Amino acid sequence: MHFRIPTEKKEKLKDIIERAEKDEELETYLRASNMIAIDRLGYSDHGPTHIKLVANIGLKILRLLTSRGVKASVVRDYGMTNEDAEVIVFLSSVLHDIGHSVHREKHEDYSVPLAIPLIDRFLKGTYNQREATIIKTETLHAMVAHQREMKPLTIEAGILRVADALDMKKGRARIPFQAGEVNIHSVSALAVENVAISAGVEKPVLVRITLSNSSGIFQIDEMLKKKMEGTLIRNYINIEVKIEGEWEKRIIDELNF
Repeated sequence: MHFRIPTEKKEKLKDIIERAEKDEELETYLRASNMIAIDRLGYSDHGPTHIKLVANIGLKILRLLTSRGVKASVVRDYGMTNEDAEVIVFLSSVLHDIGHSVHREKHEDYSVPLAIPLIDRFLKGTYNQREATIIKTETLHAMVAHQREMKPLTIEAGILRVADALDMKKGRARIPFQAGEVNIHSVSALAVENVAISAGVEKPVLVRITLSNSSGIFQIDEMLKKKMEGTLIRNYINIEVKIEGEWEKRIIDELNF
């Protein structure tokens, strides 16, 4: 398993990514997660493809925020560094869905006990005991708070939650759609043509979402918007949605929030 993540000369992050890439237990959990999600339930990928996308999206958002002076919670509350915040975002992105290997329902609860020995193994030799314990607890908090029912209390947790929701391009819906799950969730996800994340002007982060069909608004409203609510990063992100489809009666052209 290979992560195409720019480490920008951050040796701690680089070491931990390399350990995750070589870890057979993690790779097997991700394979088993897709056995449940795809093969047994007909859902979209919740294994390697998903976690790689979420990790890249999350780190991009974090770097855009910190470049504009937003302090990550582990920096503000514990006096640690932005690189440590990146380690938390990376680890929580990689591990947040491994509980699918047990069951989809309440998978975030199952992810935690499975993740603890992995986190300990990945951090060993890079962090001292105090630092590793802080990073572990902050990572686990982000993991359990990535679902809407749990309030995220850190910047890093909010980033994971939003990054998870932004993995919404239409390819993510093709598996349930082709398996016969034709409903508003799969149809709306098929309408999401592109998601682009860049530096904003009014706010640190600008997310541009292109839809081919207005049904995609359900994906924005029910998934992304609701996941953003209650996060500590909500006020740092602008969302622009454009509808470019030509084969339906046009009701609206764009949506901003």
